[in-house]
Amino acid sequence: MKKKKVISLLLVAAMTAGLVAGCGSSSDSGDSGSSEAEGKVYYLNFKPEADEYWQELAEVYTEETGVEVTVLTAASGEYEKTLKSEMAKTDAPTLFQVNGPVGLASWKDYCYDLSDSDIAGELTDDSFALMDGDKMAGIAYVIENYGIIYNKDLLEKAGYTADDITDFDSFKKVVEDITARKDELGFSAFTSAGMDSSSDWRFKTHLANLPIYYEYKDEGIDNTDAIKGTYLDNYRQIWDLYINNATCEPTEISTKTADDSTAEFVTEEAVFYQNGTWEYNNIADIGDENLGILPIYIGVEGEENQGVCTGTENYWCVNSKASEEDIQATLDFMNWCVTSDEGVESMCKDMGFVIPFESNLESENTLVNEANAYMEDGKTPVTWVFSTMPSEEWKNGVGSALTAYAADQTDANWDKVVSAFVDGWATEAAASAE
Repeated sequence: MKKKKVISLLLVAAMTAGLVAGCGSSSDSGDSGSSEAEGKVYYLNFKPEADEYWQELAEVYTEETGVEVTVLTAASGEYEKTLKSEMAKTDAPTLFQVNGPVGLASWKDYCYDLSDSDIAGELTDDSFALMDGDKMAGIAYVIENYGIIYNKDLLEKAGYTADDITDFDSFKKVVEDITARKDELGFSAFTSAGMDSSSDWRFKTHLANLPIYYEYKDEGIDNTDAIKGTYLDNYRQIWDLYINNATCEPTEISTKTADDSTAEFVTEEAVFYQNGTWEYNNIADIGDENLGILPIYIGVEGEENQGVCTGTENYWCVNSKASEEDIQATLDFMNWCVTSDEGVESMCKDMGFVIPFESNLESENTLVNEANAYMEDGKTPVTWVFSTMPSEEWKNGVGSALTAYAADQTDANWDKVVSAFVDGWATEAAASAE
């Protein structure tokens, strides 16, 4: 069965109002359905975990059409840096991505208007378009979820099931009980909260999404130049739970990597692992029957009705500075990816994506299906609002403060996290407005 219904639910429940506007139109966007493009495609890919599949898809497309497709994948946490470097070259990417309105602000002058493109017509809803005024500057190509992935078998060995975890207090009880019995059980509660560049985004960005989401919800806003930090005590208590009930000491997280955390989960050294549906292929050896995903509870009133975090920071943009031939070739490639059997199969099956296009297939990714089950049960997904974080520098400041606090968990050091979060936000927001 197609997942159009699920995507509709994602749209209604998960996308932040105002983050993306409705579809516009433009008279100077050309038709993108031509099969006569003579240019080439250079795709700067954001997702390291999908590199193998994009390389294969590029080869298939070139064999089928004769159009040269080059895929370069940026290292984890290095996309913006790599994009700046590649865009300065003569042969710049023709296809790149931004993470939402904040990312678009830096690259809007490089974004071709996709309003009249064939791929725009494949969207299940216009709200998956990223608008710059009347110009369709980007198109979301994947909808994802993240939360606390868990090993069902290990959780049961500890004497619990997911039904025992409905909010922060019940989660804390389970986690601390596992820690108290870890020698007896033979495993820890959490994998290491690695804070090197391959892993720190899970906490300075994805975990930080929760206090921002709830503050926005309280204030009835979808963006701000001055975050208040209303829920930073909640941020602290979930961070404390992660770092004090893990496979390593809190003082060691600065040296731990994403690979460390993944390996700890796959080798069943820990029950819980904060990450997203994109991680499925790396942890599938656990077995579908043992994989589950929980919401990230931080101790907010009513969170028992909360689902997992659902949204996108992946918007395709076409380089408007490229030649007409390369732009046309790129538009054709994008449309082929979401309409051809080969492209859709690769994106939906191999990469495990839920794609916001008419061609979306039922997912074989257990984590995706578990995440969708929360919505089917009437739980409200937590919208991805981290695309409104003012800058990468802000994230780095929060990440550094979290790492320092983990090594010495005093109120004074948490005050530095608060300062990085609140004062840093105001500073970076003001700088970006200049």
